[in-house]
Amino acid sequence: MQEEKSRIRVVIADDNRDFCIMLQDYLNGHPRMEVVGVCHNGLEILNTLPALGADVLILDLIMPYLDGIGVLEKLNEMSLTKRPHIIILTAFAQESVTQHAVELGAEYLLLKPLNLQILSDRILHIVEGGDREAAKSSRNTTVVPILPSVSVEKDIEVEVTRIIHEVGIPAHVKGYQYLREAIMLVADDMNYLGAVTKELY
Repeated sequence: MQEEKSRIRVVIADDNRDFCIMLQDYLNGHPRMEVVGVCHNGLEILNTLPALGADVLILDLIMPYLDGIGVLEKLNEMSLTKRPHIIILTAFAQESVTQHAVELGAEYLLLKPLNLQILSDRILHIVEGGDREAAKSSRNTTVVPILPSVSVEKDIEVEVTRIIHEVGIPAHVKGYQYLREAIMLVADDMNYLGAVTKELY
């Protein structure tokens, strides 16, 4: 009789609480996974992660107090008994930020909105089928896989327009073009998020 594999321990770090609940319900319904922790800001992750024994950390890039890049930097300074595999989530995939996340140890970067089946497949791959040493050596020459596999620069404008329409903002309303342009600017350079009133407006 084949020994049953232990469940993959997952920690979710995202400041969107509704998204966390949805993701937690989905992963806990998977026969091979269990969510052992949910955090809503970067400092909370650093304080709770060492005690959780996580196999995988699902980490949003944009969070209060300390963003995803800051969390990765701090994790690299910590002497963790067990460092989890890290999957980055983001609504905006700027190439320089993506490359920096890879250099800091992220193994996948997934674009929101997520296909949850793809996410669970990636978790299984990095825990059961991935070779961490091979992944480390490949980081010097390749960018972490970005899903869905589209040309981000080419398709981000279409995606932004689609999302704006989905939330119910029609193209004819006053300010639509300003909003769309602001989102595009942030997608190209996330530093605008730190200077919304001074530069983005």
